Amino acid sequence: MKQAARCRYVVQAAILLPTLLLSSSLFETAAAAADIGHAVPPAASTPLIVVGFVGGFVHNDDERHAEVQLAEKLRTGYGADAEVGIFQNHHREDAHAAILKWLDRDGKTGLSNIERNQARIVLYGHSWGASAAIGLARQLQNDHIPVLLTIQVDSIWKPGEDDRLIPSNVARAINFYQTQGLLHGRDKIAAADPARTEILGDFRYDYKRTPESCSAYPWLARHLFKGHTSIECDPYVWSRVEALITQYLAPRQVQSAAADSGSSKTNPE
Repeated sequence: MKQAARCRYVVQAAILLPTLLLSSSLFETAAAAADIGHAVPPAASTPLIVVGFVGGFVHNDDERHAEVQLAEKLRTGYGADAEVGIFQNHHREDAHAAILKWLDRDGKTGLSNIERNQARIVLYGHSWGASAAIGLARQLQNDHIPVLLTIQVDSIWKPGEDDRLIPSNVARAINFYQTQGLLHGRDKIAAADPARTEILGDFRYDYKRTPESCSAYPWLARHLFKGHTSIECDPYVWSRVEALITQYLAPRQVQSAAADSGSSKTNPE
């Protein structure tokens, strides 16, 4: 009996081994891209919708800001694979309308259940823009539209919004923050339904000095809101944001993003 059991174990292991090896390979590729150690769903043929929000009273065409730069990079780099929009945080209704338009692929009035279920959406933002991203996710929940990922960078609560509790239509959420100066981001986010939303983590950054890339920002912002500005223009943070987003695009593009993102989880500053 023991010999028969061993034989069955060997046969089962031989059958499962190729699947286990393939799963391990996919997991390692995704983990390298996101730099957080979590696998993601494979890319799909439906275009990825990426909506970003700038913080404060920043204009959505101000190319000094990393949120705007990332949107432009994704828009020009991925063409028909992605629909990309960048909005001011108080223009959330415009962003909502744009998403509904992009999802309505047959041009008919209203979204079908198929169009809703095929939605592939990523939302990101800095400061008030991060709060707006979660507010938009909550609007999409009311529309019965799923969201793949929300990314908050130094999220600042805005009256009438809840940037802490991630709605259950969001599959994955991540939070980057710093704690220095007059303005500092929310240090912890939580899932409204942990069974449906995976919190990838709350990642803290500390800045002994302002990153060189912040030199284009106004003097007042760099000195009065040093930490809050530093995380916004930190190229390391935004390379991680980009890698998280591009996981949902073609495998070749995922590998390229992983190479650019680096492997360290700690802030070099």
